[in-house]
Amino acid sequence: MSRIGIFDSGVGGLTVQRAILAALPSADTVYLGDTARVPYGTKSAETVTQYSLRNARVLARREIDLLVVACNTASAVALPALRAELPVPVLGVVDPGARVAAKASRTGRIGVIGTQGTVASGAYQEAIRRERPGAEVVARACPLFVPLAEEGWTDPDDEVVRGVVHRYLDPLRGAGIDTLVLGCTHYPLLRAAIARELPEVRLVDSAEAIAEEVRARIPAVAGRTGVHRFLVTDVPERFLAVAGRFLGRTVESAEHVDV
Repeated sequence: MSRIGIFDSGVGGLTVQRAILAALPSADTVYLGDTARVPYGTKSAETVTQYSLRNARVLARREIDLLVVACNTASAVALPALRAELPVPVLGVVDPGARVAAKASRTGRIGVIGTQGTVASGAYQEAIRRERPGAEVVARACPLFVPLAEEGWTDPDDEVVRGVVHRYLDPLRGAGIDTLVLGCTHYPLLRAAIARELPEVRLVDSAEAIAEEVRARIPAVAGRTGVHRFLVTDVPERFLAVAGRFLGRTVESAEHVDV
């Protein structure tokens, strides 16, 4: 059976793994969360690329057949270096999400939310315009969404959540977007709150988009349940405490690795 390697700067990439397992439950996976160096979104492109290469080398030694870069920031800046280094296909989350958004928008006014690093890279903006020349793309960094998701503060009825979401997204409402890319792996946990703030806007989850691309490349095996391993670069306890919230199932153990 094919083995899929997945890495992210921490726990957020588990939303990508969750979508992949929903689309391809027979697949084996090895997930690496670089919890010792999180977050990537505030670091330089050069630093993120070096971290990404180290993560990929660890996963390559686990005999993976495909690498999914679940981190939006790493997908935005490190894919060329990863593809040059690895002998297996490397997929990032930016292009699949951009393709879906470009097709879904009726007006061509598309919003993107993500980390500071993802937004500053311009990767989503460029990818959307490649798919839909002439599209008007409005991008906004929403850094407080990450700690809200990790602390479990995602209830759309919570006044703190409502306030933060409104503060970030009200300018996008004013821009008249009809489609919004959730350009960070943490943001799907806030989907209900985002949808309440922007009820007429189509939300695009890059995790769901890349899961469809993985399913197109990896054959399914009927009746088989995949085997999943979890690696972290810091002590596992914090990862294990929150992983289930992102993956949608219990994660009982994780192995500490040096990268």
